[in-house]
Amino acid sequence: MKILFLIYHGFSEVSGISKKIRYQVKGLQQNGHEVHLCYYDQGDNGHWQRLVEVHTSSSIHPSPSVIEDFGTGKMAGLRQRINYGAIYRYCVAKDIQMVYARCFQNANPWLNRFFGKLKKAGIKALMEIPTYPYDQEFEGFSRTERLQLRIDQMFRKGLARQLEAIVTFTNQEQIFGQRTIRISNGVDLDSMPLHQRVDTAKELHLIGVAEVHYWHGYDRLIAGLGEYYKKWKVDGGKWKEVYFHIVGGVWKSEMYDDEHAPGFSELIKKYGIEDKVIFHDQLFGDALNAVFAQSNFAVGSLARHRSGISDIKTLKNREYASRGIPFIYSENDSDFDHQPYVLKAPADESPIDVSRIVAFEERLSMTPQEIRQTVEHLSWKVQMQHVVDEISNLQS
Repeated sequence: MKILFLIYHGFSEVSGISKKIRYQVKGLQQNGHEVHLCYYDQGDNGHWQRLVEVHTSSSIHPSPSVIEDFGTGKMAGLRQRINYGAIYRYCVAKDIQMVYARCFQNANPWLNRFFGKLKKAGIKALMEIPTYPYDQEFEGFSRTERLQLRIDQMFRKGLARQLEAIVTFTNQEQIFGQRTIRISNGVDLDSMPLHQRVDTAKELHLIGVAEVHYWHGYDRLIAGLGEYYKKWKVDGGKWKEVYFHIVGGVWKSEMYDDEHAPGFSELIKKYGIEDKVIFHDQLFGDALNAVFAQSNFAVGSLARHRSGISDIKTLKNREYASRGIPFIYSENDSDFDHQPYVLKAPADESPIDVSRIVAFEERLSMTPQEIRQTVEHLSWKVQMQHVVDEISNLQS
């Protein structure tokens, strides 16, 4: 099948979203599909452009071709939000059979018209919504971003009517009145080095990897670490040293008190644990693997309830499992809720009980290889082919 994979932004080497998209494209390739990856980015000449890379089973790092040049400045950004004609003409010229678009909360009359034209041309279209519901994630965002959400709210049901289905990582059977295809976030096992367990007799290092937002709830872990060390002092220092490594960009609103949660800085100062919480900024490749190499337990999302989400299949949980490292989270995730290497935290505002993590890690007997084996069925090759199969069944 010829598939156009459509995103509305460019790529970053350190972005987990960018890596996920690349792995999804790879998964489709592995199943023999020809994937035309369409994205919006700045060219070498400084112009903002719509670009397409053609990925086949034999292609390696294909060069992008420009299908539309928007120029420079603010008008370039505006034009790319209302002009989708070049993508439509490309789809028709290249005999594209399916368009797989990643939601960017950008429904508007022009985008809806584009998908309507695809439908009339007999080209099947899907939209992946990475997190749902997503409205509450915009709390605290800029006025411009909240205006964009308002426009999306006005037109997203109309957009959904132009689609064959919406791809979701939740258990929702309908979103915006459209049927869903329910899959799991996938993993690319080839890209994930297998974790090697380290000696935790004297100290335990925890790692959390994210572009940190309030729904990650790392403040709960920091507060729990503070309470852990407060009890340590009462007991005369007989407990194990525990450290928390935060890898990723931390927004200013998360570092200091805001409307959603206590700030990291205030909590760290309150408990005097400045040397127990280590910030690494964004890391990838060998630098990221080095932090994992000294850690023996990972931290997933601990506050999805703050954004109104109870059921979600996050990418990070799957990445931790594919590395073979145990982890904690608070949402419902049917792929992991009953796995013996997962520790569930309550979905509330209480500090995380760090002594519980210590005890859990000490008694866990599963090897990293055994943990990894539990997610082999969650490869992107399997998950993306499920999407294609669902669409094929709808056509028959």
